[in-house]
Amino acid sequence: MKKMIAATLALVAVIGGLIAWNHQLTAKQSAASSATKTLVIYNWGDYIDPSLITKFEKQTGYQVDYETFDSNEAMLTKLEQGGTRYDLVIPSEYTVQRLKKAGLLRRLDLSKIPNRKNLDSRLLNQAYDPGNRYSLPYFWGTLGIVYNDQLVKQPIKHWNQLWDKRYRNQVMLLDSARDMLAVALITQGQSVNSQKTSVLKRAEKKLQKLSPNVKAVVADEMKLYLEQGEAAIGVAYSGDAAEMMAANSHLHYVVPSEGSNIWYDSFVIPKAAKNVKAAYAFINFMLEPKNAAQNARYVGYATPNRVAKRYLSKKVTSNRAFYPNAKTMRHLQVYQDLPKRVNQTYNDLFLKFKMFVN
Repeated sequence: MKKMIAATLALVAVIGGLIAWNHQLTAKQSAASSATKTLVIYNWGDYIDPSLITKFEKQTGYQVDYETFDSNEAMLTKLEQGGTRYDLVIPSEYTVQRLKKAGLLRRLDLSKIPNRKNLDSRLLNQAYDPGNRYSLPYFWGTLGIVYNDQLVKQPIKHWNQLWDKRYRNQVMLLDSARDMLAVALITQGQSVNSQKTSVLKRAEKKLQKLSPNVKAVVADEMKLYLEQGEAAIGVAYSGDAAEMMAANSHLHYVVPSEGSNIWYDSFVIPKAAKNVKAAYAFINFMLEPKNAAQNARYVGYATPNRVAKRYLSKKVTSNRAFYPNAKTMRHLQVYQDLPKRVNQTYNDLFLKFKMFVN
């Protein structure tokens, strides 16, 4: 009897083990299936039309897990630390260059993105990614000046006009070391990618002379100030300028003819991506002209998709402030990834300027 009981217990144990193993296998298979159906995107906040995500999910069967960041540096830190689950990320140009140097990006198989043919060739093959081996443009834009024609009697056309004594306590600046030092560097005939400490110090001193005119050094708050007429002038990105101008017809945007920054935000696939197939599907989906046009209308920035412009208002596409002509494009500079010590110099000098302003 004891032997029978022992045998029965042993059989029960074996069956129980098989059941547990089967449950574990089923759970693993379910998790794997779920993973292959989920696309994890890491993008800037409010930087895509949500209805396009829904459309993509319905068309492809993939589920999108969408996370956001508020700066290239925050995004970069996460990717450098490792252990992330992102399949698709949208960094800016100098960050693409840095990620590429760090070996954190997957080289693109362009044959899997046939809609790349819709992109404007002028915006491809940039110095930060020759041949677009690792990135394709998502949006692009410029750094320029927004001014209120009710508060500014003479139209603003040049960077040096920001220093005019008539605009005391009326100029809003971006809280960005790279952008604001770029403005000062351009007025002094220097590259926005200058690495010489002596040149950067001279640029910071030029900014110090602007301090009497500075009302505040801000981020997104600038839009509210300018929209409500609480400041006459602001240094802003083209997309933010479009949003402000839509809210206040007295606002205008200009890219100074002496030059400025042209920036690109791009699709990249991290080397650690789990669902590369879905990432390619999403990039190709977003480069479909009607989808790109819809996204441009929602976000307000310039689309790099030349075919998509057919579906946008001519009032928008003919606006040279947002879609500069070839002559203006020749004077625009792309930010390059700078050595850490140089980035620290930019940050230290800008902090010194902000303390001077306050």
